[in-house]
Amino acid sequence: MNRLSEYIDLEWAIGLHRCMLKIVGLWPQQSRDQYKEFFSNFRMLFNATAMVFILIIPALAQLINVWGDMIQIIDNLQITLPFLVTVLKIFIMWFKKRDLLLLTNKIMKDWTRVKMEEERNVMLKKAKITRLILKVGVFVTALALLSKLSSVFFKEYIWHVNNLTNHERSLPFPTYNWYDVASSPKYELTYLAQTIGATAVAVTYVAVDNFLGLLILHICGQMENLNLRLLHLGKDPDFKAVLKYNIKDHIRLISCRSVEIIDDTFNLLLLAIIGYFCILFSLFGFLILTAFNQDTQLSIAQMSWYFLGSVTLLMHTCLYCAVGEHLVNKCEEVHSTTYECVWYTLEPKAARNLVVIMVCAKKPLNITAGKIFPMTMSTFCSLLKSSAGYLSMLLAVQN
Repeated sequence: MNRLSEYIDLEWAIGLHRCMLKIVGLWPQQSRDQYKEFFSNFRMLFNATAMVFILIIPALAQLINVWGDMIQIIDNLQITLPFLVTVLKIFIMWFKKRDLLLLTNKIMKDWTRVKMEEERNVMLKKAKITRLILKVGVFVTALALLSKLSSVFFKEYIWHVNNLTNHERSLPFPTYNWYDVASSPKYELTYLAQTIGATAVAVTYVAVDNFLGLLILHICGQMENLNLRLLHLGKDPDFKAVLKYNIKDHIRLISCRSVEIIDDTFNLLLLAIIGYFCILFSLFGFLILTAFNQDTQLSIAQMSWYFLGSVTLLMHTCLYCAVGEHLVNKCEEVHSTTYECVWYTLEPKAARNLVVIMVCAKKPLNITAGKIFPMTMSTFCSLLKSSAGYLSMLLAVQN
């Protein structure tokens, strides 16, 4: 395989993820061009500032004003919580930028190094999955954002008014404004500012989630390639050299330059997301059930927001748990393949070297939430059960 085709594969695999993260200034890169570095930092600061001053602070101010009204508190939290989590994602990505740079450089090296056609196909398969997840995530999130922004043009409103300063000209997001937005062009400028802030939130939210999926699925692909090489290990005439290469590759994958960097970078974020998912998924369910129980007329845009918002939240949380589960499975496959290797046909000294991989693969690799909970599908099922419990509690309190 020539260098050109390897570069094309690399661009196809990470191009979309890099583009989205560059838009918000979070792509981990070390540019020698000071102007590019400056504009990357400027985009990050602009997006973070827009989120904090246009959306988060006014939303928290509105939360204080409606304190005591359960419905309006819940309606506010369904917007405020995603904004806060998105700012946390920005802070983590920026603070851990240097560590993530090691991982992105390793991904580039893996794509451009010499490899068998079978290994290339495995890497392309994983990249195809990450691209598909990213496209679906962007599509669903864009629809949810569009439905929320367009809801102000419908006459049917749910039991609340988004803008406490005006009951006729409502804004997309429940915020308290220190000025009267009834007059033009104040209302139009505020609406435009909220649109810009919400777009920055949506792009950041989707890009960071799928970047984590890209990192883990790439490591899973490397684990699968290692598994393939171990299966053919006994057939290779230069057994010692190939075994040495495989041991180094396995240690690289489980060392601080791979899975441990991901876990150290994202474990606090994942812990916050576990609590955020349980609370927010319950709030969406509560608002939907309350609307039907009270026979509240909902517009298409409002129903679309609740449905697509729930789907987006469910999909991204499932992504964390699914890729974590996949990583555990691939690690276990390497462990099993090492034991199934034809070690009994090898010389004792050569077979003894397999113990290194056996010992390293004995402990399964996983990403965790706060170094406490492993991110697996069983954890995801537990989150759904907990969310149902919180929903039942909210309905009981209301009744």
